[in-house]
Amino acid sequence: MARMHARKRGRACSKRPVLTDNPTWVTASSDEVESTIVKLAKDGMGSAKIGLTLRDQYGIPNVKLLTGKTITETMKEKDVAPVLPEDLASLMRRAINLSTHLKENHGDTSNRRGLLLIEAKIRRLERYYKDNAVLPSDWKYSLDTAEIMLK
Repeated sequence: MARMHARKRGRACSKRPVLTDNPTWVTASSDEVESTIVKLAKDGMGSAKIGLTLRDQYGIPNVKLLTGKTITETMKEKDVAPVLPEDLASLMRRAINLSTHLKENHGDTSNRRGLLLIEAKIRRLERYYKDNAVLPSDWKYSLDTAEIMLK
């Protein structure tokens, strides 16, 4: 599959093996994993970072096989989910950082185009999340509101 803003092909990478059952060597219970997810979410981690922490430090390869729910579903159930989806928030952080760079470096035209491409991705995600009722229909992206929401 091709990239979104470039004419290059995607990269080949290893895939996680398809498992239908939780491995026998995982000793953690689903309640322990859910409490760990809540604790890490309250510490300010996103769902991707929580998944990496559970895999690397706690030895849990797949949360969905153990609990029957994804990390984001568990966070929503326990009322510790972030207001914005994680991918949208990270793109907004990148746009904020790039705009502060452009305020200091006015002639950096390649990064100005990069900011336009990031904002296009943000608007595309905004439309997707509005259609799926994740964001309210009156939510609108702008760089000023992004700075207020994320900082």
